[in-house]
Amino acid sequence: MFTKEDLALLQKKNISQQQVDAQLNYFKSGFPFLKILSAASVENGILRISDTEQDEYLSAWKDFLKTDKKVTKFVPASGAASRMFKDLFAFIDAGYDTPETKFEKTFFDDIKKFAFYEALDEACKKSFGKTVSELIQTGEYKSIIKVLLSPNGLNYGNLPKGLLLFHRYEEGNRTPVGEHMTEGTLYAKDKNGVVNIHFTVSEEHKELFELLVAARKLGYELKLGSKFNVSYSVQKPSTDTIAVDMNNDPFREDDGSLLFRPGGHGSLIENLNDIDSNIIFIKNIDNVVPDRLKESEALYKQLLGGVLVKIQQRAFGYLDELIFGEVTSERLQEMLRFTENELCILHPNESFADDNELKNYLITKLDRPFRVCGMVKNVGEPGGGPFIAENPDGTASLQILESSQIDKDDLKAVDAFKHGSHFNPVDLVCGVKCHKNNKFDLTKFVDKNTGFISQKSKSGKDLKALELPGLWNGAMSDWNTIFVEVPISTFNPVKTVNDLLRPEHQ
Repeated sequence: MFTKEDLALLQKKNISQQQVDAQLNYFKSGFPFLKILSAASVENGILRISDTEQDEYLSAWKDFLKTDKKVTKFVPASGAASRMFKDLFAFIDAGYDTPETKFEKTFFDDIKKFAFYEALDEACKKSFGKTVSELIQTGEYKSIIKVLLSPNGLNYGNLPKGLLLFHRYEEGNRTPVGEHMTEGTLYAKDKNGVVNIHFTVSEEHKELFELLVAARKLGYELKLGSKFNVSYSVQKPSTDTIAVDMNNDPFREDDGSLLFRPGGHGSLIENLNDIDSNIIFIKNIDNVVPDRLKESEALYKQLLGGVLVKIQQRAFGYLDELIFGEVTSERLQEMLRFTENELCILHPNESFADDNELKNYLITKLDRPFRVCGMVKNVGEPGGGPFIAENPDGTASLQILESSQIDKDDLKAVDAFKHGSHFNPVDLVCGVKCHKNNKFDLTKFVDKNTGFISQKSKSGKDLKALELPGLWNGAMSDWNTIFVEVPISTFNPVKTVNDLLRPEHQ
């Protein structure tokens, strides 16, 4: 099936033939749906922190930051901003020249409110010798959009979100990169005043990120009284997945070469795995707010961090006893209740054969990475939901699921997904080192049966693409998981350019 050229390409990407064969089998057999027991809720699986508990968790996090343990803020930032401007691209191709849709009218009515307005104004003067206002007066609306989106102007249609101007400030308008750096000082600054931030970026834009940070870093450090250690990585070619035609045979380009596609955000488990840190915060690049709202956001990040620290401390204590000491039957039962009540793990056996079997079970369940995930009340936003789902080993635990993992013929599962009380805004705090302070190999905790197949096209030909298990879905399937309710005010994504006109971004 594979030519010499194919095998050379696999070698270049560091992909084995066995990996490709496994991917081809997934296209033929599909991925199994997950068995859902129920949606998670405040009554069952989602922790709601009371006012009296807040101080305890905040104190735990502040104490952790005084140690020598390392904290990193991990920001997936490789996605292009093109989808932000989908409606404006459509306007350029429309058969009319004056804004007609609600989206188009809103954009132009409030154009001066965008943080990129001044840059756009200058670019319009350079391209057409007219300001934005003058172009609007003469009805040259599409010229403005072309300057905004095209490489000859601001190139916003091709840049990643992280490099776009989002918010206004007197000292200079700020990109999401700058907002993440600023935000990191409020909850991820260590005892030496250092904030570690890692951006995953595309290879073609890496240099632009580096130049932006180099230009702004000193100013931020002086203003914020912090030091920034900023690092970058790109998705590894070894995480690309093969594409197939509609007959599930390898898709070949016009020159006969195999087509590989990026494996989706699940590929980033490799990038996450390369970070040498005790605790890692994960948050999407576009979920940022201006400084006036950051204190409230930071409060909940600290709370999530405090929950992680305290739950890990208990688990680590239990593991030390299980591995290095004599443990009574009563103590083993206490540990089992901890896995059931605090970690929401349902074990398959009514009873264990003996204490030794229970002991081994507890070690298996406690000696894993931990994650604490913020969950907001469902207000109709897209995103994965919190569920209690069955695992391959027969246990059940808390999982974040996407709609593609739900069996559409399972009415109970569909109903649970549609009527879940909360959803996941990608707000995670991860503990990735074991009780001996050694780093886990995160690739060993992935459920490879939770990938996703989608239909795409290339050069006018239909194809199927395979996405790896999502970073906070199947890629973290075998982690210990705690869901914590956080307010909707912590979720302020920018999915379209007009979202920047929302009060939270002004």
